Amino acid sequence: MSVGSSIDPVVLAASALLAVAIIVASYSQRLQAPSALLFLGIGMLVGDEGLALVTVADERIVQNLGVVALIVILFEGGLTTKPTDLRRAAGPGGALATVGVVTTAAVTAFGAWLLLDVSPITAALLGAVVASTDAAAVFSTLRSVRLPTRLAAILKVESGANDPFAVVLTLGLLEIALASPSVASLTLFAVLQPVLGAAIGGLVGLGAVRVLRAVRLPAEGLYPLLAFAFAGVSYGAAAAAGGSGFLAVYVTGLFIGGLVRRRRRGIRDFHEGLANAAEITLFLVLGLLVFPSRLADVAVAGLLVALVLTFVARPLATALCLTPFRVPWREQTVVAWGGLRGAVPIVLATFPITAGFAEGRVLFDVVFFVVLVSTLVQGSTIARVVGWLGIKADRPAWAPVAEALPIDEVEADMVEVIVTPDLPVAGRSLRDVPLPEGMLLAAIVRQERVIVPRGDAILVPDDLLLIVVQDPDRAAERVTVWARSEVGGRHSTGAAWTRPRHRPARRGASAPYGPTTGSSEDAPS
Repeated sequence: MSVGSSIDPVVLAASALLAVAIIVASYSQRLQAPSALLFLGIGMLVGDEGLALVTVADERIVQNLGVVALIVILFEGGLTTKPTDLRRAAGPGGALATVGVVTTAAVTAFGAWLLLDVSPITAALLGAVVASTDAAAVFSTLRSVRLPTRLAAILKVESGANDPFAVVLTLGLLEIALASPSVASLTLFAVLQPVLGAAIGGLVGLGAVRVLRAVRLPAEGLYPLLAFAFAGVSYGAAAAAGGSGFLAVYVTGLFIGGLVRRRRRGIRDFHEGLANAAEITLFLVLGLLVFPSRLADVAVAGLLVALVLTFVARPLATALCLTPFRVPWREQTVVAWGGLRGAVPIVLATFPITAGFAEGRVLFDVVFFVVLVSTLVQGSTIARVVGWLGIKADRPAWAPVAEALPIDEVEADMVEVIVTPDLPVAGRSLRDVPLPEGMLLAAIVRQERVIVPRGDAILVPDDLLLIVVQDPDRAAERVTVWARSEVGGRHSTGAAWTRPRHRPARRGASAPYGPTTGSSEDAPS
């Protein structure tokens, strides 16, 4: 006698695959291979032409799962895009997300039509599908490759905002191929998608900010869920109105991430984990949908398209969009090489199949091969390219060095500061760098040790300072002023800060740090 449910084997297989993928991902850096490529490989291994443990025969299931995963990934991308990065990169990132997508699609389509035996509409669809960079792949790369602030912001803004325009191109071309719509209807579609998507995303985002600021929920874990519910509302409302749901979700994430101060860390942490799970699941399922034997048939075509995309279309689009913003050629090269293709093109490639396009399956296989090449070649070499070009992460004197973690129910913030060698406070004792009134240094975290702040304790690089700020208004900026300012009002070279208005504590005062009689073991050897 046995009691069970028909979904039991699915739960077992899905959980085992997820566990294996996460464990394998921990070795990705050691293997010098992008984690996305490993996830695809696992999916292909357990699929029909591998161990035949899992079968996915319906492309619509994969497409729907891909849409949900992209909602999660784009929402997390909006949440983690800082307002300062958005202001810094809105122009070049927006140009790449619009003009860059169209240019990349057009050049790739022309190359495919010229080099391959395909119809013009198939070549155009191929160019549109691979035109956008992948938010999941780009965000994952930026976690491991340090880039100048503006450069990283450009890649983030582009990858978060360009998917909707690729969707518009793909769906518009599918309509041309299957239904022959009028020019007027196509133009209206192309205009309404981004405009309605951005507008609805902004309205839902503002409403979400008001609710998340005002509501008092019984459990802290409900706030991230409420934020995600607003993301779903944003997508659904935009899609129902004829706009881009993907763009709406990203814009809603921007508003919540930038304007909801309380519980922001919890919301971000929750959605970062959720986005990682969505990325893993998406790549695993996409790997299941692929038949490796068919990749051999499209290897030559896929390689040619990948070469045109990587070495002609993407660099041309990057130069066209970034040169007016005076981005140096070295940074343009990094942006061109860092435009990774990933799950988004593969998900878009399922639309021609589900729409009944005659060459949809061949197009999917070619796109999958292009993504494999992009992930393997570009994803595994981006760090080396950055090193060869001499691009280093900057830390300008005006850049924030602190992040505020609001303390719920209290008008105070806990501010984190990581001491870096360029900060004037590095190598100095707490007695020599007094905090302004209204701030209290609660703890120093050094490696895995917590040090009680005392007056003779010396701050060393990589120390994490936990500072309580009584007035939360611009708390992170005020702490940055302190961290970047020399004692006595002298400021570090290039600093744009003015003298803090707060009265410094008296020399040797214990209020900002606790007792001034500290042990010398806190000082660096």
